[in-house]
Amino acid sequence: MSLRIVVAVKYVPDATGDRHFAEDLTTDRDAVDGLLSELDEYAVEQALQIADAADDAEITVLTVGPEDAKDALRKALSMGADKAIHVEDDDLHGTDAIGTSLVLAKAIEHAGFDLVVTGMASTDGTMGVVPALLAERLGVPQVTLLSEVKVEDGKVTGRRDGDTASEQLEASLPALVSVTDQSGEARYPSFKGIMAAKKKPVESLDLSDLGLDAAEVGLGGAWTAVEDAKQRPPRTAGTIVKDEGEGGKQLAEFLVSQKFI
Repeated sequence: MSLRIVVAVKYVPDATGDRHFAEDLTTDRDAVDGLLSELDEYAVEQALQIADAADDAEITVLTVGPEDAKDALRKALSMGADKAIHVEDDDLHGTDAIGTSLVLAKAIEHAGFDLVVTGMASTDGTMGVVPALLAERLGVPQVTLLSEVKVEDGKVTGRRDGDTASEQLEASLPALVSVTDQSGEARYPSFKGIMAAKKKPVESLDLSDLGLDAAEVGLGGAWTAVEDAKQRPPRTAGTIVKDEGEGGKQLAEFLVSQKFI
């Protein structure tokens, strides 16, 4: 039986762009170019490696987002994933991590799965809680923050590296894993892969397809909210210390004043 792998990915604002909040204090995604979250590229790569090692496997990439989020799916498809699911609905605007996990869980159940793979966090929200929330909603074990992952004999195993030690973890399938940016560099899409991605199927779903009500998601259904935001102040000119015999003392005093020492 084919190993069914679902990779949850996110379309995020480019971190090098001028990112800011919109009037409703949600991320303004129209003012900056978007792309596949770099941390999710590691998840796609690990899914591809797992599929390569399996006798028979199929990879579905899944994202929740606006029309432009298809660009993230196309990137994953060009890397080698087999098909994609795009959940798009105007009522999703402002959905928080808890609502996102609900939508993802429903879409993953729709797709069917043996293994769900995610990145360690998104590069915009950087909360890192969706993998755990998603595993809870799906009712499967979670093996998170892995720098190495392998699937064989109906089990997923992996290594989680901490500051002082590493753990070897194991769970029976079906299961969910999240991988870190230490799991191995993601491959670059080849020209052949880019051309092939244009012909791979992308299924479009909305909330009604997943049996969800608009009140469960969006700003109205969010469990968390941004109450206030201020623009980061512009950088001020640096302090210049002229060494006229007491430069070292002045530098030390400056570092103490900034609580660096």
